[in-house]
Amino acid sequence: MEGFVRSSAAGQILRLITRNRILQYPDEKPDFQCPTCYADTAAPETLFKRESNEDEISQTDIAGNDEQRPREPALERLETAPIAEYSEAGIDGHARRSSTTTTLSRIPTVADTRKVHTRAELENLYVAATQNEESRAARAQPIAPTKTSDGTILVDWYTSDDPENPQNWSSTKKALVVLQIYIYTLAVYMGSSIYSPSTAAVQERFGVSPTAASLGLSLYVLGYGVGPLIFSPLSEIPSIGRNPPYIITFGLFVILSIPTAVVGNFGGLLVLRFLQGFFGSPCLATGGASIGDVYSLLKLPYGLTAWAAFATLGPALGPLISGFSIPVKGWRWSLWEIVWMSAPIFIVMFFFLPETFPDAILLTRARRLRRLTGNEKLMSQSEINQKKLTFTHVAAEALYRPFQIVILDPAVLFVNVYTSLIYGIYYSFFEVFPIVYIGIYGFNLGQMGLVFLSIAVALFIAVPLYFLYLYMVFEPELKTKGLLPPERRLIPALFACFLPPVGLFLFGWTSRSSVYWIVSVVGILIFAIGIFQVIQCLFIYIPLTYPQYAASLFAMNDFMRSALACGAILFARPLFINLGVGPGVSLLAGLTCGCIGGMFALYHFGAALRTRSRFTAK
Repeated sequence: MEGFVRSSAAGQILRLITRNRILQYPDEKPDFQCPTCYADTAAPETLFKRESNEDEISQTDIAGNDEQRPREPALERLETAPIAEYSEAGIDGHARRSSTTTTLSRIPTVADTRKVHTRAELENLYVAATQNEESRAARAQPIAPTKTSDGTILVDWYTSDDPENPQNWSSTKKALVVLQIYIYTLAVYMGSSIYSPSTAAVQERFGVSPTAASLGLSLYVLGYGVGPLIFSPLSEIPSIGRNPPYIITFGLFVILSIPTAVVGNFGGLLVLRFLQGFFGSPCLATGGASIGDVYSLLKLPYGLTAWAAFATLGPALGPLISGFSIPVKGWRWSLWEIVWMSAPIFIVMFFFLPETFPDAILLTRARRLRRLTGNEKLMSQSEINQKKLTFTHVAAEALYRPFQIVILDPAVLFVNVYTSLIYGIYYSFFEVFPIVYIGIYGFNLGQMGLVFLSIAVALFIAVPLYFLYLYMVFEPELKTKGLLPPERRLIPALFACFLPPVGLFLFGWTSRSSVYWIVSVVGILIFAIGIFQVIQCLFIYIPLTYPQYAASLFAMNDFMRSALACGAILFARPLFINLGVGPGVSLLAGLTCGCIGGMFALYHFGAALRTRSRFTAK
């Protein structure tokens, strides 16, 4: 329990108030024995030194292209040091160092994939990830730090099973940490659609049109699309870490939810709804990174699939919860439900969500060791990297680079257009469902909310199916055949991409009083299974193809998805009223039919596109 609280927001505040006298780290306690390699600075021979004739291996050495890239000074090249370490590792993950050095054993994480530039380097990371973690723990050994040519000593994990390394946490602790991220994500996504049943009452209360009333939903969605462009880069700065963006912004989300529930003018409601979405977005921007901090590359797809399931389930549960309460308590009740839902989650996270970013953990360890030893040469790799960060660099990576790749790389453009389209269609349901299930079938608001449970049923089918694919195909191939081309991960999507248009046509043309309502619900079920499978495949494809830009691309993808969903909410109602449900849904289904060709083209020509792209790992 102490490990949860100590690096949580509450724990860090208590440590600050008491000047680190409570919730101390092991290296702050009186009985702590500082490793000799950090304490005995007079004995440099005990330090692991990077020698040019053996250990100074550049990125191009690995790719067999050393002559094309000049060697860089050791200090500048430390950013890519972990790649060299993994490249020297055998299948058991132990680096082949000289016999006089301590064996280095690392667990590669998703953060390491952002430092690679070639397919060979990415392959090395996944080879290291496939090793048996139980045997690794049995061979736990000290990790000797690196000493650079200028005398800097890089603070690392003390041992290969260091308990402060999130990859070494127990399964229970990992599960409790990611569960908080899942529930946090669920609450933010529910906050968008929980407003949907209120639109008719908002229209009456403020005397606005149905389209204007829908802005309360669309602006919230736009807000959590804009937020990741800002909060995702912030969480990658080691001196900030994951937790401050989570806690500060989610605290503001909870606070702003109160005036949103009592605001007396329509303009104020819309502004507050946008701010709700904006400050709720860090879970969407950084949630996947937090999961990647604690799970190995081999097990990460399972964690991300479950996270995506919670994100998909959130909008489906919102109308169900508020649909029964609004007719009795009024439209503001749905906005109060956001407060009651998010406040307990915030309290739990405030006290029990630990920091998971390895760079941030090692940075604080380096600071503690400097205080303990008085040696200012003790630094973490993240401190060195952070010194080179500038506002211009961060802004370029967050804003310019994602747009540049989307415009210049057709594969990324297709992925973003396809995911944006199906996301927009998903959010158009909040406009077409009242037309179908209230207008045609005579449901009340609560009964219409029950229709959204079909998406929950779809997830209960789609998630185990995808887990089965990961367990039966993805993992065995990774262990026996290596990484293989990224297009191999698109094979399930080649089958699943037929399901969205099938489900949409079935929904659109059976939504009539002469056809029993359950038939149209089956169409929604089929659509939801298809889009979940397709998105999971595409979201594995992106980091395997563009590992060094994956974080920026996911933030951009979230922005494009949310922007189109924002527009879909506004144009969906006029579309379905003017064309009718059948033709209107058929128009959207036709667009997804066109994406089937794009999916097969990406599978067959993806390799050729990668060779011509300047952004992919070569």
